Amino acid sequence: MALGLAEIARRVDGRCLAFGVPASIRVDGLAQLRDYVVAGSPHFATLVTGPPAELIAELEASQQRAAALRGAVYATACEDDALLAALEHHGVTVLVSAGLSGEALHARLGALLADEQAAADRLITAGMKLLTQVARRGGVSAVTAELVRQIDGWAVLLDANGQLIASAGAGRLHIEDAVAFALGRPVRVRHRELQVHQVGSDRDLVGFLVVSSRSSTLSLSRDLAQQASALFDLLLRSHNPSLTSTLGREALLGTILAGGPAAERLLRRWGVHEASLTGFALTARTRTIDLERLTVRWLDELGAEHVFAGAGRINGFVRDELSAELAARVEAYRPIGAGRVHLGLGAPAPIGVLERSAIQARQALHTALETAQAVVRYSELPTVDLVFDALSAEATAELAAVLDPLREPDGSHGELTETLRVFLSEHGAHRASARRLGIHRQTLVSRIQRAERLTGLSMSRADDRTAAWLGLRASGL
Repeated sequence: MALGLAEIARRVDGRCLAFGVPASIRVDGLAQLRDYVVAGSPHFATLVTGPPAELIAELEASQQRAAALRGAVYATACEDDALLAALEHHGVTVLVSAGLSGEALHARLGALLADEQAAADRLITAGMKLLTQVARRGGVSAVTAELVRQIDGWAVLLDANGQLIASAGAGRLHIEDAVAFALGRPVRVRHRELQVHQVGSDRDLVGFLVVSSRSSTLSLSRDLAQQASALFDLLLRSHNPSLTSTLGREALLGTILAGGPAAERLLRRWGVHEASLTGFALTARTRTIDLERLTVRWLDELGAEHVFAGAGRINGFVRDELSAELAARVEAYRPIGAGRVHLGLGAPAPIGVLERSAIQARQALHTALETAQAVVRYSELPTVDLVFDALSAEATAELAAVLDPLREPDGSHGELTETLRVFLSEHGAHRASARRLGIHRQTLVSRIQRAERLTGLSMSRADDRTAAWLGLRASGL
């Protein structure tokens, strides 16, 4: 973070005459005339102080020296017309101070820049502390999302071969540009202040972090991205035993959702001997809540088996009689700071056919999020209950298949499906939908148009909107 030249002029009760670099430029250094060598960056300027006669002599000494000084800002208390005319002739911007001169002016400017640097250091320290806290809870993906929030832009994390590891903000839309920029391939960069930061050393390269910031404090985004790249280096090399446990539970839960005798045998081995279970879905709008740890604690208190999986959103099953107690804990939970936990509960289902209860729980959870309720039960959704309980499993699958063209290459529903869901839940309001998704309105329009092309549905027709919404509900989204 650096002060702008106009702001510095205001703080020393002076004025800026922009004969060379613009008054809007940011200042990142201060030097005596004899110590100034070259302009470090076209985006920043260095303040230079010294005797006017010495400055004029150096400007006239050589073309090379004059070119270097045109990238600096001369600070002086002298308002001699001949001096200002000479500076204008050579294209050197001047900061004229009204009250200070000589060593006093140099000292005042140094103090201003030091104070600003100290403030920037505090911001970077605070930002890095938050990134570290987020890393403990959510790993690489959470750090990427938090970095994007802090720099007000987008980020793409690549491995050493240019393969995507994580992205946040509008990064998913610019992966090709990020890969080209990181690997040094020819590309027409269309992004303001695109930066690439190496993750790992030259001899032990882990990957690349590519960021683009809309913030005017470019040095802050640069420093935060450098710190984040070091954090990514640590995260990508560290073995996380909880991740292994999470992946194992996800695989086991997949078998349970597939149903049939295999699911029943697995549940028996898992310690579940009930004839039926109730599906639940749990999430929070903030990453400051460690949902996995919270779920483990609650299930331990209830004496329930840990039949769940997930991190950002927990999906699982509990004994039917424990669902009310789980709901009571969610209702009573009051985390420190903003945010709360939201719970969706499905209807009880036989252990051989639990997928329907899991879908119902996710549907109830979406309603809980949209209505800002802590707990919503599927039985409290009469319209959804009326439609889907009257349909066979085959008919429900056909409704869900309407949105299959929106699936990602790995078969999961992703960005386009979520955009459509938010758009429909906001009744087609572009501004509200874009705000909830954290994207520009034009990006929202582009995604909706793409979803319409892929599915053949038109969001301008009521029947098509209804079909899309039923498809979302049938998919448990």
